[in-house]
Amino acid sequence: MYKKIHLQLTLLCAGITVAIMIVMSLCYLYISEKNLYENQYQSFKNDINTITSNLEEQYVVSMEWLSKMEAQGNYTFFALDNNIPFLYNNISNAADASRKTLMQESLDAYQNMFSLQALAEKVPFSPYVSYHTEYLFSSPSTGEDYYSSVINIKKNSSLLQIIVLSSLELLEKQIFSQRIRFLAIDLAAIFLLFLFSFIFTGKLLKPIWENQQKQNQFIASASHELRTPLSVILSSVECCHNRDFDQQEKFIKIIRQESLRMSSLINDMLTLTSSDNHRFSIRKRETELDTLLMNVYESFEPLAKEKSLFLSMELPENILPLCCCDPDRVIQAVSILLHNAISYTPEKGKINLSLSYKKGAFEKGSFVISVKDNGIGISEKDKEKIFDRFYRAEKSRSAKGHFGLGLSIASEIVNAHRGSLLVKDAPGGGSIFVITLPDQ
Repeated sequence: MYKKIHLQLTLLCAGITVAIMIVMSLCYLYISEKNLYENQYQSFKNDINTITSNLEEQYVVSMEWLSKMEAQGNYTFFALDNNIPFLYNNISNAADASRKTLMQESLDAYQNMFSLQALAEKVPFSPYVSYHTEYLFSSPSTGEDYYSSVINIKKNSSLLQIIVLSSLELLEKQIFSQRIRFLAIDLAAIFLLFLFSFIFTGKLLKPIWENQQKQNQFIASASHELRTPLSVILSSVECCHNRDFDQQEKFIKIIRQESLRMSSLINDMLTLTSSDNHRFSIRKRETELDTLLMNVYESFEPLAKEKSLFLSMELPENILPLCCCDPDRVIQAVSILLHNAISYTPEKGKINLSLSYKKGAFEKGSFVISVKDNGIGISEKDKEKIFDRFYRAEKSRSAKGHFGLGLSIASEIVNAHRGSLLVKDAPGGGSIFVITLPDQ
């Protein structure tokens, strides 16, 4: 499912970008090639104007001049006097029969496109007249495209025609090379775009995938935790049949204990679900934290004595400012930390609950609540995951009524107050959990 969505998003993201890039590349190629053809054609027309001016100044068109002009401009010249080919056409290319064919093809294209008589009628009557016509034609014999111009110089009854051909082979090779370069660039860009889209969409989907994994793990862990008390309850119900009253009362007590255990687990799960759905209720009000912690201390002192633990408390001597917090939620978080400390501290151990207020020179103050014990401690590996849901550093915790949700709930409560909850090693063994609440 995740891989399919990842691939689809990659194709969508890269496909749209590639389509835009290809359209822009085609538009650029079209404009670029059009400009190249227009520039070539304009240059050809300018050269024809120059050639025509030179011809008008000459009384005799020599073969030397034709050869020179042909070499300079990389053009092909044909000359006809009253429709009779010059000797230059035969001498310079006697072995090239295709040249005559090319000349004839050019004249045929000229006559098909233009009427010589119609062109002549547009020119005012004069004893000396010259005009030229440019056009594009494709040669069937060579398979190439040419810019062609027919220069007509009319003097009295004599007509001199100069046919000038400019092959577009070099221009078309240049355009073809440009297309190949653009194709290579586009292919490389397409590959990079797909690679980038694959990595980018993968990073976008990673939080969703991690959240889904956490949900699956949460469901699996919850199912596992609920299965044990349910199995005990069902077994106890079965054992109640055909038993005397004393035995039934024993099993009913077990059922009640496991039911309370399930109820506690479900309440914890609902609390975390509310946090995930941003419906975690926090009702802040001005609270005296020292009084609040004193009440928590008094409620846990009997439990600590029952387990032969020494529970102490440290409060600052100075009067503390009021803390803007949800007192019920803070009590819940501190109670979780104290309950864990009592559960995992051996007999005759020590647990200390303390409160302090810190204020920097340029920063707002903060309230620091710490729970210190000299119990079994927490390894560095477990510290990284201790606040994860259903995580337990050791299997024995399940036997003590712990589901691995308490620290997750405490962390959510502190985060909702924009505070922080961290754990560190206590000197001489054990752990210290520190809650920091900002003075808002």
